Amino acid sequence: MATRNLLITALSVLGAVAPAASTSTFSPLRPPAIPLAVRSPYLSTWLNGDSGGILPGSWPHFWADEITGWQGFIRVDNVTYNWMGGAPGPSPVNQTSFEYTSTKSIFTFDVDGKVTLTATFLSPIHPNDLVRQSMQFSYLQAAVESSDGAAHDVQIYSDVSGEWASSDASNTINWSNGLNDGVAYHKFALSQPTVFSEESDMAKWGDWYFATDANSGVTYRTGYPDTDTRTQFINNGRLDNQIDASYRAISDSWPVFAFAQDFGSVLTEEDVVFTIGLAQEQVINFQGNSTNPEALTALWSTVYSSAEDCLAAFHNNWDVEMHDASILDSKIHNDAYDAGGQNYVSLTTLAVRQAFGSLQVAHGTRQNYIFLKEISSDGDIQTVDVIFPAHPIFLYLNPEMLRLLLDPLYENQESGHYPNPWSIHDLGFFPNAVGYPNGNDEAMPVEECGNMIIMTLAYALRSGNHGYLMQHWPLLDQWAQFLVNDSLIPDYQLSTDDFAGALANQTNLALKGIIGVRAMAEVAGLSGIVNANQISTQYLNTSTQYINKWTTLGVNNASNPPHTTLAYNEPDSHGLLYNIYADKLLGLNFVPEWVYSMQSNFYSTILGDFGLPLDTRHDWAKSDWQVFAAAVAKTDVQDAMLERLVNFVEGTPTTRPLTDLYDVTTGEFATGGPTFINRPVVGGFFALLALPN
Repeated sequence: MATRNLLITALSVLGAVAPAASTSTFSPLRPPAIPLAVRSPYLSTWLNGDSGGILPGSWPHFWADEITGWQGFIRVDNVTYNWMGGAPGPSPVNQTSFEYTSTKSIFTFDVDGKVTLTATFLSPIHPNDLVRQSMQFSYLQAAVESSDGAAHDVQIYSDVSGEWASSDASNTINWSNGLNDGVAYHKFALSQPTVFSEESDMAKWGDWYFATDANSGVTYRTGYPDTDTRTQFINNGRLDNQIDASYRAISDSWPVFAFAQDFGSVLTEEDVVFTIGLAQEQVINFQGNSTNPEALTALWSTVYSSAEDCLAAFHNNWDVEMHDASILDSKIHNDAYDAGGQNYVSLTTLAVRQAFGSLQVAHGTRQNYIFLKEISSDGDIQTVDVIFPAHPIFLYLNPEMLRLLLDPLYENQESGHYPNPWSIHDLGFFPNAVGYPNGNDEAMPVEECGNMIIMTLAYALRSGNHGYLMQHWPLLDQWAQFLVNDSLIPDYQLSTDDFAGALANQTNLALKGIIGVRAMAEVAGLSGIVNANQISTQYLNTSTQYINKWTTLGVNNASNPPHTTLAYNEPDSHGLLYNIYADKLLGLNFVPEWVYSMQSNFYSTILGDFGLPLDTRHDWAKSDWQVFAAAVAKTDVQDAMLERLVNFVEGTPTTRPLTDLYDVTTGEFATGGPTFINRPVVGGFFALLALPN
């Protein structure tokens, strides 16, 4: 409805927009959707694939598909063109190229053969600076230079709409503008916010900002109707520096928040930088080691006295952020290329912003934390079996991030807020991490116990923080005892692939539990507990007995080629044995090598154009688990699996932020299954890079 109303209003004033022309190239490939401003679960705006990857002519969208109106015009020698957004009127510029890195989306345009315009969307990633990571802001740089050798008169325009503040366009918003440390900003927010509440996955609290440098060439307009404001720039190349005092609904004459930058005569490169983002002083409601939940604050609030100070610090740090982002881009590109070639570069660099865009960094009275939203599948917070597939990216970039993700889970359960003997599944619905004091979460007992033990040991091994194992020994030992009783022959239960249904005797799930028991031998030995050697030996002996039995229960040796089954006693079934990855991740060398070779040989016989099926129940595939399996496969099979995943990313007809669950034959969303969009599990694409050297 919002789109239709906006289009009708604009058409009546400006006339229909011409379709965007393009000769654009895409490097390293064209994703299903392009990240524009992606820094948190609430700052997550994309250019969906129905645009064809062409920036002018389509509205950006929040990951859940609500329009986040963001319009750009360029005026060259008194003629205005559209370089971003779906507003009717000026003709679109010609997009000549698009490139993405781990942190940037870069569009290049030809403006009537006179000017080259480059739009760089930078969403910084800070695995080693959590204060900066906690800032929910993102950059847009628009740079122009003459392309024909002559000087041209150039102005750049950009606006955002109130749609960033709510999925319900009937909601009323307030706004203002101001200056802070050389930064001009618009500020807008819901008139009636509700802290720790969402509507259609968008936050119902916090202040939105759109900012740029306050220089003599900048003009602005705050809160006036979209068509009036845009027409003013189209006709004059500038705005009148006025604020509309009529606060109203988002859809009531569509208030926008606009800046125009007049460069004057342009020959060599000139640029303007915009900042877009959300400031929330309280970010997570957490039930930790206290009687009642605590309202955790944004970590940036421990450094800056106000949101405006934080905004100004972020905006004025553009040069440093660009420098740091380029270093990180190069590191990931080079490491990924060395590990898996260009196909692996294409996958890993696409995954970074999607994985980090699920995170919220928070500060409490006890410590700092990182919380993760299970985006799109159900909105849970701190889901253990979502952190698990995502965790390779955090191990690779900074293992301390994994600890800060695990800490809330440990604190909640060790404080007596969870009654079951197995690991909790999640801590509630984002942003309310209040847990399940009645133990009524979604039960995945073997899955989550194995995940927690494996991730905790992985963190301790990478960081050298063996004290973390001692700190959490009682709970780890409790979970391990559950695995001793229930992992070799798993009861009828769910695994992380819960969308496929519960099943008894799952071969892959049993392997995770058995590796979890084997990992506890290492945990005991490293933790410094009393009787460590004796306890370690007990876990080692038990896990060795289990793995020997597992190889007879879960392998169909009569098949040609032989392979593991989906479940015991189902010889005609098969499933992706992705849980074997943990054996190599932890350096256990516990699973017999012939199992690795057997699976590699088998995978090569069932590998399709878009990858490997998850199991024999459906024609479904999971991209994250395929990279887990590829990471420990033979080199030629690994290369083929990565190539087919790239085929999927390039060939999928889906047009939303990258799905991890799809139909392996068509590349579409999983037929008959859930629609997964923008989930952080793509952090699992870093499975090769997380392996020990």
